[in-house]
Amino acid sequence: MPPAPAATAGAVTFVWLGMVLAISFLEAPLKFRAPGVTIPVGLGIGRLVFRALNAVEAVLAVAVAAAVALGDAPAGVVGLTAAVAALLVAQLAVVRPRLNRRSDRVLAGEELPRSRSHLSYVALEVLKAGALVALGVSLLTV
Repeated sequence: MPPAPAATAGAVTFVWLGMVLAISFLEAPLKFRAPGVTIPVGLGIGRLVFRALNAVEAVLAVAVAAAVALGDAPAGVVGLTAAVAALLVAQLAVVRPRLNRRSDRVLAGEELPRSRSHLSYVALEVLKAGALVALGVSLLTV
């Protein structure tokens, strides 16, 4: 793989990883511990933040995929790129709609038990973060 596409894909991958770590594993759990933040307020903030994060992630996924495709990457890099993209698609197409429907109900005043859908999202986020680390490292070594 030529140096420029590998460097571009690697840089974008690590920016993406940093965003996921900062938002999903730092901001999201901490916002509910802030004084005065109720569940509805936290959900409203979370929806805005994750909508923005996911939009940026989609752009970053396209940028990584384009750099990998243009750079004639080895099969391992292509596979990791596909894995990260598939995990993002699963989050956006399968889990997020369920979370949005549930948060709509909570924001409308309905009292609901804890959601297991959040655990699905977190599991996919952990897998995606691991795949991003693996992809970034593999791009450093091509």
